[in-house]
Amino acid sequence: MHAQERADCRVFHSAALHSPVRYCVFLPASYSAADAKARRYPVLYLLHGLGGNEQSMAVSGEWTALQDLRRDHKAGDFLVVAPDGGDAFYINSRDGKTLYGDFFLHEFMPFIERTYRVQTGRAARGITGFSMGGYGALRIAFAHPELFGSVSAHSGALMREPPEGVNVGASSGNLLARVLTKVFGNPIDPAFWNLNSVFVLAKKNSASLAKMKIYFDCGTEDSFGFYAGASQLHQILDSLKIPQEFHLYPGGHNVSYLLAHRDASFLFHWREFESARK
Repeated sequence: MHAQERADCRVFHSAALHSPVRYCVFLPASYSAADAKARRYPVLYLLHGLGGNEQSMAVSGEWTALQDLRRDHKAGDFLVVAPDGGDAFYINSRDGKTLYGDFFLHEFMPFIERTYRVQTGRAARGITGFSMGGYGALRIAFAHPELFGSVSAHSGALMREPPEGVNVGASSGNLLARVLTKVFGNPIDPAFWNLNSVFVLAKKNSASLAKMKIYFDCGTEDSFGFYAGASQLHQILDSLKIPQEFHLYPGGHNVSYLLAHRDASFLFHWREFESARK
């Protein structure tokens, strides 16, 4: 019988969030092979965008893209771990009601490393995301460079300053504003915003980030204007002499843009996993 790639989708009961969190682990075919029971794998944490969930990688076509790269011998075997992030922006909320950051770092990652055969060194651990998840990936990696060897983001929700005048009244019809006030305070708390700012963290942890592999891109027609934040982040990293791979491509803020460039980040992480192994 031939082992196949499969998604292992389950529920984790979180003490930090006081709720169950669904997650999927996308396993390469070799993981289930009889002769690989002792083999340990690099792991890529994948954070979905707003409106997505732990199954977004399968639904969007990202998993198919990764399988194609493996079939064509461009990428090798690693686990992709996708938790449901709801609309939490992958951080602890200002009001302390949703401690997603605590859940991810102190409960979820240790659980994954206990439960699945993954390598535990930072070079064998990457994190990636789209939109809200792109912000989440960069924010978690920039805050914890000791944990990750590589980070990537597509169309990351990068805003150097909080949107002006955002509060519940002003944002009733604006999904992004409504979610931001839920996470960052209503009205948005500037000090808390900066505490979780990728731009601020880049300066704070610049020495460590110089040792991390960083990739991010954004569409020039991004409907949220996130190309502006991506360009600003590129300039800040350059000024801090932090190496990175950055691209602006034609395209909007949607799954078709993500799929057009997802191969690049899968290969980016795979190269880092491979060079670390050698």
